[in-house]
Amino acid sequence: MTDLLRSTTFRWALGIAIWSVLLVLATYSFVYWQTAAYLREELAETLRLEVRAAAADPAATAMRVETWIATDLHATHFGGLFGPEGERRSGNLGAVPDGLARDGDAHRVSANVDIAGRALRDEIWAAALALPDGSTVVIAHDTDEIDRVQATTLRALGLGLMPTLALSGLGGLLLAGRARRRLAATEAAVAQVMRGDLRKRLPVGGGNDEFDRLAGNVNRMLDEIERLLGEVSSVGDAVAHDLRTPLTRLRARLERTREQANSVAEFREAVDQGLAWIDQTLAMVTAVLRIGEIEHGRRFAGFALVDLAEVVREAAEFFEPVAEDKAVSLDVAVEGGIPPVEGDRDLLFETVSNLVDNAVKFTPPGGRVRVGLAREEKGVVILVEDTGPGIPPAERDQVFQRFYRTERARQTPGNGLGLGLVAAIAKLHGFTVDLRASPYGGACFAVLCPQGEAKGREWARGFAGRPLPTPDVAPDPRGGTRP
Repeated sequence: MTDLLRSTTFRWALGIAIWSVLLVLATYSFVYWQTAAYLREELAETLRLEVRAAAADPAATAMRVETWIATDLHATHFGGLFGPEGERRSGNLGAVPDGLARDGDAHRVSANVDIAGRALRDEIWAAALALPDGSTVVIAHDTDEIDRVQATTLRALGLGLMPTLALSGLGGLLLAGRARRRLAATEAAVAQVMRGDLRKRLPVGGGNDEFDRLAGNVNRMLDEIERLLGEVSSVGDAVAHDLRTPLTRLRARLERTREQANSVAEFREAVDQGLAWIDQTLAMVTAVLRIGEIEHGRRFAGFALVDLAEVVREAAEFFEPVAEDKAVSLDVAVEGGIPPVEGDRDLLFETVSNLVDNAVKFTPPGGRVRVGLAREEKGVVILVEDTGPGIPPAERDQVFQRFYRTERARQTPGNGLGLGLVAAIAKLHGFTVDLRASPYGGACFAVLCPQGEAKGREWARGFAGRPLPTPDVAPDPRGGTRP
């Protein structure tokens, strides 16, 4: 019984029933108030007119009073003409009612009336006026009609209240039961999620009401949790796999050196190789921790206005010696008048550096890499384009995942975290990064920085005879451009 009283179904049904009863009471009260007020005003106006008509001709006042009484077939009309001393001259009122003002307006008073030869005390509505000779004329009506309206209203209220209470309670139970069924289905789904089944989703109806919107939001949250846990699982597997390789090599090299080394130089060589593999392992761990730090938004404190043109030039200049050693032409094109963006300068530099590093790494000798900054319709875009082997369309949605490497990339040094770091930094800043098609088969990475003031302007789409807007770059004697 206690559980029933505490249940949502019972409370909803009780609440709806109480609300319905209050609504019925308010409705009946309003109807009674309006009806009674109307009847009282109609009766008062009738009494005012009759008493003034009776007082208008003092000689005919007594006859007017008798006529008023005689026209009544139900003994509801009363009246009287009283002398200056209060003696009754005509009518069926025993005396002028106590406290009745002689102002011609209607008042509710108690009076002695003669009905069928009997003197009775009754409540009446009466209006009185004084005549010039000191006499008083009174025209009255009983209160039974208004009292009947009150009694009828109360009786109707009493008769309608219980059915209203029963029907509203039943309706409340039906509505609460429907809501309870939805809650039960939601509870069952949540219980499955709590047991570890992250594929389970809350039921969503087709009404798009509050329950549906809430369930939809929770389902999207579960999608994100499932995605994050999947990433954690895949990252853990990838970290274990990538750590095992250098550690296995290091252990094998140390064992071989311990058994076979014959000189200090051989030991030194083994130690140097081991340090290189340890550095590779530490670099991978550091990159994973850095991505986690960025995704948790711990770098917001370092946000300030950043000149993207300066960041792009510095990143290109940093990798220019690497490009020269590989015989790759590195071009820079920065459109003038680009407004600054709010962000972390070091992280944005790291983003451009990772993209340029990848482009130079995968572009064969004699190829070209182009780094640019320009306006587009939706904002400012950083483009890094190369003439390398490119990325197959089937793998373009996966390259931003941690530790993911395409088949071609497996033959080059790296751990598959560079583009994951780029995606994390872009998400932290509210930017978008995507992989676009390049007309020369290479890769074209674009980092879009939304800006309300950025105007639509098409940037050049390649290298074949379409010069980039480079108002602030100068030609490089080696064939490219430099800041």
